[in-house]
Formats: sequence, C-alpha cells, structure tokens
Amino acid sequence: MKHISVVDRSGADEVIASSTLPQFKVYTHKDLANIPQLKRLPAATLFDMKVVSSILPFRVNQYVIENLIDWANIPDDPLYQLTFPQKGMVPPALYQQMAQLIEQDAPREQIQALATKLRTQLNPQPNGQLEMNVPLDRNGRRLNGLQHKYRETVLFFPTQGQTCHSYCTFCFRWAQFVGDEDLRMASTDTAELHTYLAEHPAVSDLLVTGGDPMVMKTRHLAALLKPLTEQRFAHVRTVRLGTKALTFWPQRFVNDSDAPELLDLLTHLVKAGKHVAIMAHFNHWREMDTPIARSAIELLRKTGVEIRSQGPVLAHINDSADVWAKTWGMQVKAGIIPYYMFVERDTGAKQYFEIPLAKAWMIYRNAVSQLSGLGRTARGPVMSASPGKVEVQGVAEINGEKVFALRFLQGRNPDWAYRPFFAQYCEKATWLDQLKPAFGEKAFFFEEEYKEMLHSRQSK
Repeated sequence: MKHISVVDRSGADEVIASSTLPQFKVYTHKDLANIPQLKRLPAATLFDMKVVSSILPFRVNQYVIENLIDWANIPDDPLYQLTFPQKGMVPPALYQQMAQLIEQDAPREQIQALATKLRTQLNPQPNGQLEMNVPLDRNGRRLNGLQHKYRETVLFFPTQGQTCHSYCTFCFRWAQFVGDEDLRMASTDTAELHTYLAEHPAVSDLLVTGGDPMVMKTRHLAALLKPLTEQRFAHVRTVRLGTKALTFWPQRFVNDSDAPELLDLLTHLVKAGKHVAIMAHFNHWREMDTPIARSAIELLRKTGVEIRSQGPVLAHINDSADVWAKTWGMQVKAGIIPYYMFVERDTGAKQYFEIPLAKAWMIYRNAVSQLSGLGRTARGPVMSASPGKVEVQGVAEINGEKVFALRFLQGRNPDWAYRPFFAQYCEKATWLDQLKPAFGEKAFFFEEEYKEMLHSRQSK
C-alpha cells in the first residue's frame, strides 16, 4: 500500500484527492485460493467459482476487491456479481460436465479441451461479429482486428488492448480473453487501419475498443492516434475510446507512470480539432463513488474530451430504476453524458443476466422519469443485434393489439435508421429474434434485405 496525492496538472499545488490505494495486483483463475476475502466463503461457493472460471474468463484486481465490493453483502453485492463467477452463469448441463472433471482432479489438458468444447455452446461471437462485421481489403482479404458494421464508424481492436484491468462477468466479448485465437479479434497492424481509414472517406468515427485500450502504454496509443491529425484523415472527425478504466483502474488517468503522457495525448487530439469521446462503461453508481474515480473524471474533463456512459441493464446488478436514476444523476453532476442503456447480448452468461424487454423498458422509463432533461440523454433499452441497434421505444395498444414500438438507431442499411416498426408484445422475450411482427405481417420490413446481405457476404 502507498499514500497517493493527486495534484492538479494546471500547475497549482491544490490537492484534488488524497487516498490510500493498493498497487496494481491482478488475480486470475489460478489465483482464486489466494484472494484473502474469498477464504471466508463456503467451500461450495469456491468450488462453483473454480468450475465457472474454467469456462468463462476471470480476472479481478486489488483495487476492485478493496474499494468497490462490500464484502459484508455477499453474494448480493452488485460489484461482487459484476466481477466474481457465480454458479448460474453457465447452463446446468455445462456446469455439471466441468464440475465432474474437476472433482476427478483431471489433467489440465483435459479440462482445457472440455472448456473449449463447452464455449462453442455459449455463442462466443454473436450478431455477425466475425461473419458480417470484419471488412475486406481491395483484394478480398479479411482485415482481422477491424469491424465496419455501420457506414460512419470503424472499430479497431489493437492487440495490446485485448485484455482489461478486470473482467465483467456479463461481457459479450468474453471470447477475446480465453486464449482461443480463432475467436479473438485483434490487430498488430496500425498501418493497415490507417490505410483503410484513408480509403473510406465516409468514415467519420473511429472506435478503439477491446478488451480495453486503456491497458495499453501511452506510447502505443500515441502511435495509433497521433497520425489521425494528418490532413488525409480530416474526414475522421471523432475518436472514441471504449474503456472501463474509470471503474476498474482510475489510476490510469491519475498516477500511473505514463498518466501525464496519456492526458497530454488526449489534449493534443482535442486541440488538433478531433472530437475525442471516452466511452465509459458503468454498471452501477458505486463505481464512481471513490475519490480516485472522481479525480480521474475531473482530470479527463480538463483535457477537453467528452465522457459518455453506457452499459447494459442486468439482473443481479442493476435491474432497478432507482439504481439507474442515481447512476445517471451522478454522471450528469460529474459532467458525464448518459449515452446508452443496452440489453444483455445473447452470448456467454446471458441466461444469468438477461431480463425481459418489457421489464427493461419499464426500468428505463421509471429511471428517466426521475431526472431532468440533462439526464434523459441515454437511449434505451437498446439491442445491438446483427441487423443493427434496435431501441425499444415503448409498449402500446394499437387497434386492439398490444405491441412493442421499435426503431433502428443504426442499421446495416443506413436507410433503416429511425423508421418505426412494431412487434407483438411478448412478456418473456429478451432479444430481437424472439419477437414476431405485429398486425399479421409475415416479416419485419428489413428482414428480406438483411438476408440478401448475409447471402452476399457468405458468397465472398
């Protein structure tokens, strides 16, 4: 442990925050027995963790353990649920197969082989991430490590950023972290990204994602981002950085060895005319409620970047309107813009975290009703489905039929955006593919065109 004082980088001696924080220390699957706080839990709970973390990735750091989790409220604490494996996070049949091997003290190679097999049953790459989203170069070669689903936005997965300070148990990109190269999206070729951006003038936004790009050293981020200030990239007006570092390691912006260089890099991009957006992943208001997190937010805002918040609505963690209202209210006060309430994607531990669309919509509605207009900027609940981002706008009764009112916020065809459509109301539906068209229609308006897109891509 060491004492840390955070000083305003404007040159003044004013202390922004002072706290006692741990050095960065991370625990993975093999370290479960070494986490002191877990030793007070029942042996059956620890066994469940061992089984689940043999299938799904597990990683947590000392900051999260000591500063975010209320160990007097286990297992109900939302930050504990967010970071530690629970038995229900894998289907019972898969759990039993892995539990049997572990009980038999099977060789490591046998356990790993079973884990690889079981992961294929958890839809590791949902919604066309590998089949539809990866672009092709002029020669028809797949550009692995890039995604280009929407006309204006390209996603880049730098190899150095394909891990996180801690892993979220609900993560829809969990397959990035299990060591299977066939499932992993990553690129070491920054020049390839720059070439692709230069050749696509319709792209206005670059999203650097992962994993978490904030695990990267600043020099690697600079090599990726600084060239974007050149004239050939004038059309790339917005740089987005998807990160959960403000939750899992806010020291990245405050007192890491190259934190000053990181803040200088962000300032440089803003002064060069780029709109820099920190796409901050938050799942609960408590993630912001530490001195170091508040200091990180303040320092980031001084660079001129914009911080936008997003996260899914999740059973066991934040399926409460009051939690969302308090989260968004605290964010507005801190200068963060509420951006998205997502729906848990159909992958990984979805059966543990997913909630019906009808309930998600009521949580959203009841949350925003507690806020002023500045807190109502979050769109939701939103499904990032294969055809596009579909927002549940509400439940209505039209001509005697109860329906969901839906619209695309983004679509694989930009013309789909903001066109309303309707689905039969279903109390249990949790995802787009579980919905049926309303009013006797045989298909949603986009389905035929989307099938043609799928066929065209598969034929290449």
